[in-house]
Amino acid sequence: MTIKEAKELFLKYDGSLFAMAREESLAYENYKLLNVSSETVQKWKQELFLDLWEQLKGNGSGDLFNRMYNLSEDKHDRNNLLILKEALYEVDYINLKVRASISETVLGRKVLSERSGMVFWAYDIGEEKIAKEFKDEKNIGDNVVTTLDVNLQEAAYDALGSSKGAVVVLEPDTGKILAMVSKPDFDPGSVAENWESLNTNEEAVLLNRVTQGHYVPGSTFKIVTALEYMRENPDVSSYSYNCTGEIDSGSNTIHCFGGKVHGTVDFRDSLAYSCNTSFSNMGQELDVEKFRQTTQELLFNSKLPSVLPYKKSSFTLSKDAGTAEKMMTAMGQGQTQVSPYHMALITSAIANGGTLMEPYLVNSVTNYKGVIIDENKPEKYKDLMTSSEAAELKDYMTSVVEYGTASVLSGQSYTAAGKTGTAEYSSDRDHSWFVGMSNVDHPDLAVSVIIEGSDGTAKAVNVAKKVFDAYY
Repeated sequence: MTIKEAKELFLKYDGSLFAMAREESLAYENYKLLNVSSETVQKWKQELFLDLWEQLKGNGSGDLFNRMYNLSEDKHDRNNLLILKEALYEVDYINLKVRASISETVLGRKVLSERSGMVFWAYDIGEEKIAKEFKDEKNIGDNVVTTLDVNLQEAAYDALGSSKGAVVVLEPDTGKILAMVSKPDFDPGSVAENWESLNTNEEAVLLNRVTQGHYVPGSTFKIVTALEYMRENPDVSSYSYNCTGEIDSGSNTIHCFGGKVHGTVDFRDSLAYSCNTSFSNMGQELDVEKFRQTTQELLFNSKLPSVLPYKKSSFTLSKDAGTAEKMMTAMGQGQTQVSPYHMALITSAIANGGTLMEPYLVNSVTNYKGVIIDENKPEKYKDLMTSSEAAELKDYMTSVVEYGTASVLSGQSYTAAGKTGTAEYSSDRDHSWFVGMSNVDHPDLAVSVIIEGSDGTAKAVNVAKKVFDAYY
């Protein structure tokens, strides 16, 4: 229960009262819905919380429950209070013999249950806040404490430089959003006076590219393809393919990036070298319906856990798709669209043994005295894959760093795993992608980076490296 909720329960007409238990108490739901008449509430406010204020505060005693009961003339209200009292006894969280005076409970002091020996907080409504409420005076605003890590936020911002794109960093085992950068950016302090120009800006500066950007995933999608191939072919260790640098599909020819010829590659090499022809070969063998099911489990075409506006990712491959479309989709160049945020969620789940934690951006809300009013705690969202699948993917992604396309991350003071990506969208420009994690055995960070319209000199993996370096 938050201070706001407690205040509402104490002061709201026809509302629930006697809100002293912490949210862990099973009694909470028992008395949350206890309704009493507005006349009784008025009497409590006038005769208990006002007239007896100084007396109760001064002597530090007085059974709040009994006073509430005695001031309730309505028979129905008295009966409800007795039900409340019994409910609280049953769960053994509050011993109503404890002196629950204003100075002990309403002001948020610790109260010790004589029956269970448990300590709980009757949340700090605060003498000052209550007094101002009754005087219709404004209270000092509360403080929002975000999950953002200032060092990581600055590192991500600086690393992206003048490039258009996005960076998002998550803590895999909690879901905390540690950094979120979208460029081009704007000054939030001057939105009102610059609204017209911001709203018509051709570079879409108001668009949060992290959650609302929609991009072809490029080779980062090979992680998804790899998962599906593993599911359909459990013995991936036997996979082998001879890369000649290109593969034909009807009238289409798919090339490996930069015209590279990788020669004979196994499953691990295919991901490490980001071999387009090998993944195209895998793609034409996949069961499309099973592939669609896997993408749905990874939240494509689905709601994403997000506290910010976002755009759903889309996977459109159908059972009627031709071989060329299947091959292009498998290597990440089909009609699939995804946000950097979504790719960060998938990477975070891989880092966290297959389990995606609920992402959150606000750590806590405190009053101006530093007392915590509300606090977010890590919560599981859902399992995107099994722990064994996550471990296997993480192992393959480690090879990308050890000898593959993200070797710039090898040999550091930390270990890393990930997947680079190049998403073609014009004849001379590509989007540069990287998704990955640091401290592979016990991942600290999961990152997703995209640089729009890269000319080949600006690489997303280098941005990720600067973020990792700032952390370690």
